[in-house]
Amino acid sequence: IGVFDSSECISMFAEDYVKFRTLWAQQGDEISLEYAGTHALKGDLVRYGKQTLGGKIKDGMSAISRYYLNNFHDGIRQDAMDLISGRYSINRNGPSPFQLNGFETLSYLPVASALIVGGLTLTTFTLQQ
Repeated sequence: IGVFDSSECISMFAEDYVKFRTLWAQQGDEISLEYAGTHALKGDLVRYGKQTLGGKIKDGMSAISRYYLNNFHDGIRQDAMDLISGRYSINRNGPSPFQLNGFETLSYLPVASALIVGGLTLTTFTLQQ
């Protein structure tokens, strides 16, 4: 688009490069929050140029959260997005996908607990190596 010469790149301008990486990471987080329900993975790698211990732990917890959300809570969100985008067809004779009976959350408690404990264990083993 004509911003740089052919011999230049953004990493040559330190202050602008830091702003660009920060903006890129924040935008990634916002898109990821909307789409996956958690912050983007590897955000510390984009922000700081290396993966930190805190970033690895955050990524592990985000991965566990994503698994849980995608498998147990994403159906209603997807139905809402399909409805807004016009891809959802309404069936007046069928049950509404937007009404929960209150039992769903409790029925997933053992699975969610196992995922959290397993994820924390795997993260611990990974960090020790």
